[in-house]
Amino acid sequence: MAPRPKPPVLRRRALTIALSVAGTLAFLLLSLPLPFLFGPMCACLIAALFGAPLLGLGVISKAARTILGIAVGASITPEVLARLPQMAASVAFIPPYIIAIALIGVPYFHKICKYDLPTAYFAAMPGGLQDMLAFGQDAGANVRALSLAHATRVLIIVTVAPLLIVKGFELPLDHPMGASAAEVPLTELALMAAAGLIGWKGGERIGLFGATIIGPLILTSALSLGGFIHARPPAEAIKTAQFFIGMGIGVGYVGVTLHELRRDVLAGTVYVAILALLALLVTEIVVQLGFAEPLEGFLSFAPGGQAEMTVLGIIAGADLGFIVVHHLLRVLLVVAGAPLAARFIGMKIGTGK
Repeated sequence: MAPRPKPPVLRRRALTIALSVAGTLAFLLLSLPLPFLFGPMCACLIAALFGAPLLGLGVISKAARTILGIAVGASITPEVLARLPQMAASVAFIPPYIIAIALIGVPYFHKICKYDLPTAYFAAMPGGLQDMLAFGQDAGANVRALSLAHATRVLIIVTVAPLLIVKGFELPLDHPMGASAAEVPLTELALMAAAGLIGWKGGERIGLFGATIIGPLILTSALSLGGFIHARPPAEAIKTAQFFIGMGIGVGYVGVTLHELRRDVLAGTVYVAILALLALLVTEIVVQLGFAEPLEGFLSFAPGGQAEMTVLGIIAGADLGFIVVHHLLRVLLVVAGAPLAARFIGMKIGTGK
């Protein structure tokens, strides 16, 4: 029997948006936490697991992620720069932290989960999802397994981290996301929009890793340091970014099979537990040494995506400048070092071997 043809792209995207909106409204009506993040994520995840033909919004989702780059960039002020020397002791833990992740994660996926070496290596490294998929594909890795392993990592971290903040740190997740759009001067909104678009497209043009976030972050930081903007993107924009991030996480499980659930999703779930223990250990050391406050230390070393940790940092009222410095270094080291380390252990990037 021939496979059933997929519905047209527009219909699949319309279904995805409808489910995401329904999930958001349900979370709002039930007064559940983080409705604009968890509502779309849960609705799309459940629908994907039941075989719904969902489809992400592509360039629109990318555009939404630039909002978080702008939010982080607006948090880079002269005061944050003046504190960089104070962050050095905590930041110094990032390189050994990454090395420890590699030494634990690669053998776990290769020896225990029986992944081939390229797949094991790039599944273990907590860098940007798209970068790890691109490098893994060049090295001949199983891209589907990589995608599910990283999607599972982000899904669980995004789900569990808020619970730990509320229960463990006894902090409410109700910090204002920002002023309303009506309260931010039009000139600043225009500058933010320009920084987002130019930073994103300019970053892609020069091959900047994580261009959708890092490009806008760099330009907005310059505007903030120059005194041209004095606020983060409005609350409505932050909620929009949450909506598309949640949707993207759920859509990542479209087409997952029972075999993939048993192998790749389970492998990713166990690995998240391993990463969580390692992250909590490093966080505890950094906090006990007085190099970071507990909340900032936790969010700085949590092995989630930079965008997701930014959202949590905003709604928890954490020091975004401190957190982003750590995540930027982590992603930079992983993205820059992954191909070099892969070649060092015998993989040939770009040859498919």
